[in-house]
Amino acid sequence: MVILDDFVIQVSFYDCFVISLFACWHVVQNAGSERCCEALQKLRKHYDIVVNIQGDEPLIEPEIIDGVVMALQRAPDAVFSTAATALKPDDAFDTNRVKCVVDNQGYAIYFSRGLIPFNKSGKVNPHFPYLLHLGISGFDSKFLKIYPQLAPTPLQLEEDLEQLKVLENGYKMKVIKVDHDAHGVDAPEDVQKIEALMRARNIQ
Repeated sequence: MVILDDFVIQVSFYDCFVISLFACWHVVQNAGSERCCEALQKLRKHYDIVVNIQGDEPLIEPEIIDGVVMALQRAPDAVFSTAATALKPDDAFDTNRVKCVVDNQGYAIYFSRGLIPFNKSGKVNPHFPYLLHLGISGFDSKFLKIYPQLAPTPLQLEEDLEQLKVLENGYKMKVIKVDHDAHGVDAPEDVQKIEALMRARNIQ
């Protein structure tokens, strides 16, 4: 099942989901994960995995959605999966662009609005493969029901990033690295960039 900010789409991944549309205008939760949980409860159906695509990622590719689902299926110790791509140097110090670091097995270590890792020079290292977090998340449905019950955590509140509540509570999160020319809508000025790009790609 795939949940967006304004509606829910059940997508036929691997012949196990049925395509349909569910309007959820009455969802009142603030955090995306909590909205997903509320939408799932409204559907009153069972799904193993729920995918949340944030509204600020209008050009996310279907292959990335598939990858997030498969990453969670292949990592039984993880409850959450997401995607990251190469960070553009111009976005290094933009606090609207969330960065992440992962371990050697592809599990998330930390997310931040600041540049991570941050070296002693205070400058971007052009040779380091910094990662930009994309606005897509896959949840184990059992964990998704637990998430809203977890109290807010210090790092989550300081960075204003809900992924950190998952990590601070000791849960594992799988991160897939993808080749994606990220064009998120994080500020009003980004809208014109997206519209121009969609026209250039003949996307309606």
